[in-house]
Amino acid sequence: MDYWNIVERIDKHAWLVPLFPLLGSFIAGIGLISFRKATNSLRSGFSIINILLLTISFVISVLILWHHYFQPANYQREFLWVNSENFNLSVGYLVDPLASMMLVIVTSVAILVMIYSHGYMSYDQGYVRFFAYLSLFTTSMLGLILSPNLIQIYVFWELVGMCSYLLIGFWFTRPAAAAACQKAFITNRVGDFGLFLGILGFYWLTGSFEFSVIDERLSQLLQLQRIHPIWPTLFALLIFLGPVAKSAQFPLHVWLPDAMEGPTPISALIHAATMVAAGVFLVARALPIFEQLPIVMTIISWIGAFTAFLAATIAVSQIDLKKGLAYSTMSQLGYMIMAMGFGASQAGLFHLMTHAYSKALLFLASGCVIHGMEDLVGFNPEKNQNMLCMGGLRKYMPVTAAAFLVGTLSLCGIPPFSCFWSKDAILSTAWSTNPVIGIIAWATAGLTSFYMFRIYLLTFEGDFRSCPSPNNDTESQETIFPHEPGISMLLPLIILMVPTIFIGFVGAPPKEYIFSFLEASNFDFLSTEEFEWQEFLFTASTSIGISIVGISSAFILHKRSLLQTSPADAEGKGNAPWSLAWQSSLSGWYVDNFYQSVFLATHRKLAALALSMDQFLVDGLVNFTGFFTLFFGEALRYLENGRAQSYIWVIVAVILSFTLIGQSIS
Repeated sequence: MDYWNIVERIDKHAWLVPLFPLLGSFIAGIGLISFRKATNSLRSGFSIINILLLTISFVISVLILWHHYFQPANYQREFLWVNSENFNLSVGYLVDPLASMMLVIVTSVAILVMIYSHGYMSYDQGYVRFFAYLSLFTTSMLGLILSPNLIQIYVFWELVGMCSYLLIGFWFTRPAAAAACQKAFITNRVGDFGLFLGILGFYWLTGSFEFSVIDERLSQLLQLQRIHPIWPTLFALLIFLGPVAKSAQFPLHVWLPDAMEGPTPISALIHAATMVAAGVFLVARALPIFEQLPIVMTIISWIGAFTAFLAATIAVSQIDLKKGLAYSTMSQLGYMIMAMGFGASQAGLFHLMTHAYSKALLFLASGCVIHGMEDLVGFNPEKNQNMLCMGGLRKYMPVTAAAFLVGTLSLCGIPPFSCFWSKDAILSTAWSTNPVIGIIAWATAGLTSFYMFRIYLLTFEGDFRSCPSPNNDTESQETIFPHEPGISMLLPLIILMVPTIFIGFVGAPPKEYIFSFLEASNFDFLSTEEFEWQEFLFTASTSIGISIVGISSAFILHKRSLLQTSPADAEGKGNAPWSLAWQSSLSGWYVDNFYQSVFLATHRKLAALALSMDQFLVDGLVNFTGFFTLFFGEALRYLENGRAQSYIWVIVAVILSFTLIGQSIS
């Protein structure tokens, strides 16, 4: 059998892609359950098994992508799962250009994260458990990508949420980590409940869970005016509520910054290729349905634009390294959702790809910084993630600094780095579709450049600012400096720099290969018009211009030492309005405080009221019944003495009582 026949047949075996990491998770899990001591003593062996199994999935994914690039046909295979008189449900897998691209992104990033985790988590007692969770997380995302219908997507959607809960709260003995995983889980339950209602709603309308069938039947129902548009609009918004939570869009974005309490490798995986990408992927899958409802598309575009701008205004003031990158992810996801709302799904998915590698690079580089800072301040996130305790790290960590700079330039949209091409495609669509949103997106690009270079300058440039060590040992502070980690942590950075620099060229004009590639999917993606150099140069020059303004502002403020604190405080204007705005930005514009005071406080009061009712009303009624039975049982016990004379007197007394009562009534 020749090579091409093997590639053509690979689609039939796409189910193996999620199977191999699932097998790795199963092996590690069984080892921990059955042979804990032996498993922990052979920890490196289990990590190697998981990496090798995921590498097989990556190779299969690359072959699938290769096949679909040259022969962009779709392959779908289903098996009947539930069969009854009135209800049928199938499971299976769908392989199309969108799925093939996502498979490669997820598996490639996951492999690098696993290699990185070998060094980052080497000291941790939960090393094997961490790899088991990582493999299960990757399996869940891969299964979601291959799902051909809404029910199967929902199953893997919940598995992704469960794995994120386990990984965010991996260090569950820390109160902050335990609270963060609960917050992520509960916030996502709000979106997932909406998604579930939307799925049921569309089944009620169309009688199907298949995307293509829902699309076709909904179109017919709307054309024949058999349903009021308010119903599909409501159900579409409920489905969109799921991606709003998973992809951290306003107003369900509050879980993402707190999720940084988990280990840094999982932060990279969540932000690059799994959980937050799941929301954008689902919107892309459901876009043909949404496009039939213009008001839904408008709401999607505005939520994406507002989220992008809101997150950027919060990121400019953050002092926690990982939280700054988290708000950056939230902002870039807003760009992707905004593009979906315009119908420019290719541009949104293109940015999903370029952002995945850039953000994975940034998070893994930040992990190297945190790892290096632990020698000075110990395992203390308030210090080893605090950028005010850093500075000048480029001297001690040159490879990490170079990697972080490459990721920063890419995210700022500086050519020829990858995110420039995808962000330019989104901005071009925004300008031509809705100029108001175009202005918001353009301003967000400037803020992105400012806060990303603020993060880079505070961390790697200037003089080293060390926070006090745990033992307040001044001499040790003078002799100990951060250092580069081992090769297992540096190698993924070096590899990720390659796609961060070059992968954007697959969508660079005038060919834009990825755009034509994605158009071959089953779904009606927005076709790109004939390329115009004049329009491209105008959009590119404006986006580069605002990026340069943001970068220059960061350099100027850094030179004046205004980035280390609030500008207002640095100028001695603590009561100025600018200081209030800076503090509001640092607090996330008090959205969390609003939720705490309105929803959580109200919920706790209702819970306390319910507890009181349970204790005093429900339990009181039950206790009273028992007391009543006990009391009268004891009283009646003395009447049951076994003497006939006593029983006769009781009978006579009862008869006389009834007689007297009867006479009084008559």
